[in-house]
Amino acid sequence: MITLKNVTLRRNVKVLLNSVNATINPGENVGLVGRNGAGKSSLFALLNGTLHEDGGDFYIPTQWRMAQVAQNMPETDEPATDFVVAGDTRLTDLNAQLAKAEAEDDGMAIAHAYTDLADAGAHDAVPRAQALILGLGFKVSELDKPVNSFSGGWRMRLQLARALMCPSDLLLLDEPTNHLDLDALVWLEAWLKRYEGTMIVISHDREFLDAVTNVTMHIDNAQLTRYGGNYSKFEDLRAQQLELQQASFSKQQDKIAHLQKFIDRFKAKASKAKQAQSRVKALERMEKIAPVLADADFTFEFKEPLNLPNPMLAISDAAFGYRAEDGSETAILHNVSRSVLAGQRIGILGANGQGKSTLVKTIARTMAPLAGTVTEGKGLSIGYFAQQELDVLRPSENPLEHMVRLAKELGPSSRESGREQDLRSFLGTFNFTGDMVKQSVGSMSGGEKARLVLAMIVWQRPNLLLLDEPTNHLDLATREALSMALNEFEGTVMLVSHDRALLRAVCDEFWMVGRGAVGPFDGDLDDYQRYLLDEAKRQRELAKTEAAADSAALKAAAAAAPAPVPVAEKTAPILVADNPATASANSQNDPQKPVDARDQRKQDAQARQQLAQKLRPLKKELEQIDQRMAVLTAERSALEQRLTQPLPPAEIADCGRRLKVCNDETAALEERWLELSEQIEAQTTA
Repeated sequence: MITLKNVTLRRNVKVLLNSVNATINPGENVGLVGRNGAGKSSLFALLNGTLHEDGGDFYIPTQWRMAQVAQNMPETDEPATDFVVAGDTRLTDLNAQLAKAEAEDDGMAIAHAYTDLADAGAHDAVPRAQALILGLGFKVSELDKPVNSFSGGWRMRLQLARALMCPSDLLLLDEPTNHLDLDALVWLEAWLKRYEGTMIVISHDREFLDAVTNVTMHIDNAQLTRYGGNYSKFEDLRAQQLELQQASFSKQQDKIAHLQKFIDRFKAKASKAKQAQSRVKALERMEKIAPVLADADFTFEFKEPLNLPNPMLAISDAAFGYRAEDGSETAILHNVSRSVLAGQRIGILGANGQGKSTLVKTIARTMAPLAGTVTEGKGLSIGYFAQQELDVLRPSENPLEHMVRLAKELGPSSRESGREQDLRSFLGTFNFTGDMVKQSVGSMSGGEKARLVLAMIVWQRPNLLLLDEPTNHLDLATREALSMALNEFEGTVMLVSHDRALLRAVCDEFWMVGRGAVGPFDGDLDDYQRYLLDEAKRQRELAKTEAAADSAALKAAAAAAPAPVPVAEKTAPILVADNPATASANSQNDPQKPVDARDQRKQDAQARQQLAQKLRPLKKELEQIDQRMAVLTAERSALEQRLTQPLPPAEIADCGRRLKVCNDETAALEERWLELSEQIEAQTTA
């Protein structure tokens, strides 16, 4: 287990942890929460050995293998699959040992290396790596593309896949969902639920924490407090704790006031001096209870729109996509016909690369439609939060300069004062106080940039909000403030987000973007998650079928290829038989001679019957496997659903063991299913 005894941890002069005590048991899934800057990442640095404790004792089992997502952007031309396979450090070490043994021609060492590689899973390393890559949203055609050919967000997904590939006893995940869309997020949750080691995760995604953690550790005021349960359970326990603390604080204040009143009244009287002095000492000995300070001290609201056109906009037979510098067009969405009405709350769903951001950018006027029309209502005012904050921010300028420029652009129509003091006061409501208003945007954190973009949007008083992943860098308190502000907003909201808590709280209808189209999604987020899981299963089955077909085609091609003819046969003279009987026999074997149709049908029927007899046991076994896999799938779904509920540790362990048995049996059945399919294809095409 991991233990911290009276541990003190500093960053420069700031004390992040002050004499804290904590224990993390093997197999626990821990959510590490706290405000930005509280010390969560520094605690990770202590765990991985980058930092050392400034006081106290810290222990982590030396034999534990650790995996962590590298924060640097990978720069390599290595194929994506090879890059992820290299994340299995044990295989990398064993391959190095094998290369050394082969170089030294050490037969015994070579034999041991091959045995160790087999035990380490070298035979299925590539399929395991590709399953991780595909699960995180990549396409089959991208498995062998160079790492450098992907954008930054996709390369960070490869870093995540590489960490998951590494065999580990302790898995550290720092904001693993930041670069994921909802599809990949659902897959990652399912994968982490099957992880058997100890996991510690930092995340600002409430539903993600609820799904994958069973212990919560909270850093606050340089203290580390452990709570049993996921994030929602932690919130309940924390609220009860704060309520008790507030009650104790109020009671203590009454007692202090009573003692102080006695002291003030009688300290000058000789007859009461001793009693007054004893009460002074009692006050000094009293352990002061801290008052409750609200965690969500950052709140804001969207101002009432100046008008609400209805409809806000109408899209008719439009095509959305990109225009290259040479004038060529790449259409991503076709035949889009949708309308947006006043007061709607629309959540936009779909996998990365399907066109969600393209749709939002076109509505936001940063891109022009390739075809069709986008008709805006009179007085439409759009507030646009770009997925990349720097798309609308200037790194060299500070927040005050951004607001001054915005106030000038809007002019008197904004009905807001553009005086510097008013702008400073407005920025202060978004936690830009003091010298922060003069700090360059380029030096700010992601959360600070996001708050500045929100401030600029609020100032514009929009009636249509287009929000593309607004929560990527926001902490939980700010996400809660955003959710409350959006619910009170009187205009229309169109939201792209992988934060399911925000989508659930804000949106009352959903659009699906995918396969080149935009249409309504008839269901809620739970329905969408089930759709994603079914779609992932369909894709896996399709990949297996294609693999079986490819294998059968290769075998058929090999069987159809003419056998090599020996040189002697090629040069031998053709002998003509003089014997009529011999000639007749030769003529019967002549392929050019037509065969009687009835005989041919009889032969074909016999061949089909023989083939059916050979295939019958294979097909029967295949049918049995399908039935068993259906049972396992249902059992696995039930177990995963149970694990999302708060359970006693013994039941969690039992569910985990049963889930592992289901997964292992499913993997074995899938392998056998593929073998049988290949055999059937091979015999059918032979």
